Amino acid sequence: MKLRVVVLADTHAPRRWKHCPPKVAEHLAEADVILHAGDVCVPGVLDELAEFAPVHVVAGNNDGPDVVAWGAPETLELTLEGLNIAMIHDSGQKEGRVTRMRTRFPNADLVVYGHSHIPMDVAGADLRIFNPGSPTDRRRQPQGTIGELDIADGQLLAARIIPVT
Repeated sequence: MKLRVVVLADTHAPRRWKHCPPKVAEHLAEADVILHAGDVCVPGVLDELAEFAPVHVVAGNNDGPDVVAWGAPETLELTLEGLNIAMIHDSGQKEGRVTRMRTRFPNADLVVYGHSHIPMDVAGADLRIFNPGSPTDRRRQPQGTIGELDIADGQLLAARIIPVT
């Protein structure tokens, strides 16, 4: 079975995310699982996402106790279809990121992170790191983005950064 995972970060509600943008909802409608890499800002976003599929979330630097109470730890490690995934909001500076994430999450095949609002998909020798960007707060990026992952039999079959604005 192939698992479709939609990856979000930095939705920054209610300032930027008033409700789920229609182009994001199109992708969420096909999700088996949703990962949110923090800066949700209000737990209502997580409730909204959970109407589409199960949600796994980590707390970002703009998330308060209410988001943590919803179930957002600082870091999270989970296995989806045999693939070991770690999540963190802020992975630190770009220089040395893959090595730093390998040290922090020694069992991970993939690390999902946010914070920078810069979409990124980088494969190191034994670790892939993935930042979906932000669907609502693109900052200096040309478009708002989300991510999609296809996973089966312990393998990441595909990773995509998808423009949604």
